[in-house]
Parts: sequence; structure tokens; C-alpha cells
Amino acid sequence: MSGTRGRDHGEAAAEAVRAAVEWLAAAAPDPGACRWEWERGPLGVVLLPAGRRWDVLIAPGDLGYATLDVLSRLAARPGPVLAGAGQGRLGFFVPPGTAARWFGTGIRAAGPGAWIAAPHPARTPAGSRWLVLPDGRGTLTEPAVLELALHEAAARLAG
Repeated sequence: MSGTRGRDHGEAAAEAVRAAVEWLAAAAPDPGACRWEWERGPLGVVLLPAGRRWDVLIAPGDLGYATLDVLSRLAARPGPVLAGAGQGRLGFFVPPGTAARWFGTGIRAAGPGAWIAAPHPARTPAGSRWLVLPDGRGTLTEPAVLELALHEAAARLAG
């Protein structure tokens, strides 16, 4: 029985990775080339344009991890979260247009014209990794919820 559950869990995990790959690749100028580079390229990382399907708000590591902790309790499921190489920054995927309206000390915003280095959803090349995998349906973190989580996290770190 436990073997069946393990296989079911493995199949569900593989399906989650496939859905994440397809969703992320759809943001690329050439989705096929994106998938090829992830699968066969030496780095396992592709550059994806922000501003079309999502923007990314980038927080310093300590604040980012504390924010993710708070966000995990505020949202049923946060949108994708990417930890950069060295884990020094976390990128929260938010709806397109958020970067143009975002004002926050210490938070960088990547929108139209910016590119994000995205690792394959099932690999951790060069130290970058997905802390929250894209769900393939386009779930993104709501900016207002993220702002609340950032404020609470900052207060905790200051306290």
C-alpha cells in the first residue's frame, strides 16, 4: 500500500513540475527553445521576460524569508517564489503592472523590460531554486496581501 501512495505522490509531483514548466515556458519569446535549454542546456537556467504574465517583487533575503513565512499563513497558496543564487534575495511573482505601481524601500520591482533568471522547476542550478513552485494555473501573489506580509515581517525583524 505504501508503494502505491509513494508512486501517486511521485506522479503528482511530476505533474506539478510539468505544469510549472509549461506555465513558465509560455512567458518565453520561444517556449520550445526555453524547454530545450532547461532540459539540455549546461546551466539549467533560462531568462524569462517579466511584465507579460507576471511581474516580480524582489526582497532582501532576511526580509524575504520572513515575508514568505507570514504570507504562507495569510494566503491559501502564495504565488511562485524564487530564491536567487546565494539565497540573498527572494522574488515574489505578482500580477503584471504591479512593478509600475510599487513603491517600497529596499524592494526591487521587475516589470516590462526586465528579465528573470529562472531555473528549471525540478532543479537547483547555480544555487537558485523555487521555494514555491508555479502551479501551472497562473496563481500569483496579490500585491495587497504581499504588502501586508512585508509589513508584518519587517516589524518582526525589527522587534
